[in-house]
Amino acid sequence: MIELEQLILAMAGTELEEWGRKLPAQVDARMDSGRYGNLPIWQAAVAALPEATPSRIKLDADAVTIGEASDISPAEHAVLIDTLMGLHPWRKGPFELFGLPIDTEWHSDWKWNRLREAITPLQGRRVLDVGCGNGYYALRMAGAGAERVIGIDPTPVFVMQFQAFRRYLPHVPVDVLPLALEDLPDRLEAFDTVFSMGVLYHRRSPLDHILALRDCLRPGGELVLETLVIEGDEHAVLMPEGRYAKMRNTWFIPSIAMLEIWLRRCGFRSIRVVDVNQTTVEEQRSTEWMHFESLADFLDPEDPDKTVEGYPAPRRAVLIAEKP
Repeated sequence: MIELEQLILAMAGTELEEWGRKLPAQVDARMDSGRYGNLPIWQAAVAALPEATPSRIKLDADAVTIGEASDISPAEHAVLIDTLMGLHPWRKGPFELFGLPIDTEWHSDWKWNRLREAITPLQGRRVLDVGCGNGYYALRMAGAGAERVIGIDPTPVFVMQFQAFRRYLPHVPVDVLPLALEDLPDRLEAFDTVFSMGVLYHRRSPLDHILALRDCLRPGGELVLETLVIEGDEHAVLMPEGRYAKMRNTWFIPSIAMLEIWLRRCGFRSIRVVDVNQTTVEEQRSTEWMHFESLADFLDPEDPDKTVEGYPAPRRAVLIAEKP
């Protein structure tokens, strides 16, 4: 179901060649319907998408746009809605597919616009996007000129959402693989830019995560790290006793000063804070494409500056750092 031939060919003769030989077995092991009971349903949804050739592709706009409404018939448009709804929930976006707007939970374009002018231009660079979800950012990276983008995310439904788009983007140099960072070879040192956005606070060992990101970078490569932060000095870090904003798997939320220390201790230099922003209910919200609870349900209804558990409301920072 996941086409790897082009990626493996691109890996040949590079630092990624050995990993490329292992990829088919890794992907097969992850995309196992015995582990994920809904996987056959998601695969069937992708297979049911209309056969069509998009008359335009736009990866450098806020909504990743593939095709026009006139590229498919009204009957195919109805099939498109049904099949894509079968891949619910849609977290990252927005997208527009053959005139159909997919209004995702996150306005991911807002985050991208906050950082895109601050990072080293991606033209001609090999990029790794860790925790990439359905590939929205990876496609924006390709739109910014990246030579190749490899996204990894262990959540199969998000991988299948990307496969829905990949069906109409056969030559775009982007792949989304159903893998975790731990599945990559040790000390790969193969990427010019590595993104980790919205992942660090889910790691029980944040320093090990940062070290693993460093080991994926070539010398002189750039890390783009986006994560939850709290206000405070270099000694401040929040470890929620239970849930944070109803999330079970939130472990460490540092101050920016503490995060800078973590990056320096892990060997990074030239550390810059390029954005700090408190998440709003306009940026993250429930929609018809993601009808589960969202940010408004995670905040104290009497004090939106706190979570329902009484912790500081979600505040996010983007930092950029260089591997020596």
